[in-house]
Amino acid sequence: MESNLAELCGAVLTELKFSHKTYGEIFYTFVLGIERRSGYIDEINIMVSERLIFDNPPRINDYIEIKGQVRTYNEILEGRNKLNVVVFAKEIYTSENFGYNENYVYLEGFLCKEPVKRTSPLGRDICDLMLAVNRMYNKSDYVPCIAWGRNAGYAESLSVGTKLSIEGRIQSREYRKKLEDGTSETRKAFEVSIVKIEEI
Repeated sequence: MESNLAELCGAVLTELKFSHKTYGEIFYTFVLGIERRSGYIDEINIMVSERLIFDNPPRINDYIEIKGQVRTYNEILEGRNKLNVVVFAKEIYTSENFGYNENYVYLEGFLCKEPVKRTSPLGRDICDLMLAVNRMYNKSDYVPCIAWGRNAGYAESLSVGTKLSIEGRIQSREYRKKLEDGTSETRKAFEVSIVKIEEI
């Protein structure tokens, strides 16, 4: 099995937006909405090559299926460092199951920061992890992950450098960030919500 796999199905929420051009190949981003059982919609940033979509570009409200990888990169935004989390599409299709939602991520990587255990506003134990997932050309993606309940208790005890396999889903959530001037603003975080975690 690949060490980084994302399989998603949901509705296109935004138009294609130019991202960058490398070696003559143009890449675009758009947002895919994936509905949870609760009705909450995770808004996932997708990056795709023009070469995958030239004959059938995704349009708003299309239901599409994506197979790809979770990728991360740093961006300086308003003087601060921001970790962007995207799903890099390797395959993209129009879904035959209109209204069907899928959100599955499998990662193998190394714990690269001390786990941070905390309590959610609703009183649940959660643990933040940062997983370094290697890819070709000696590059790594640093993927933020979050464990819940018993998994959070287990994850808290793990040492930096431990090799892990993780199954879960990629999620988006809004949070309030307190600023130095005493005000706060709403920001959006993207992370892999862990369903299954084990040492390998």
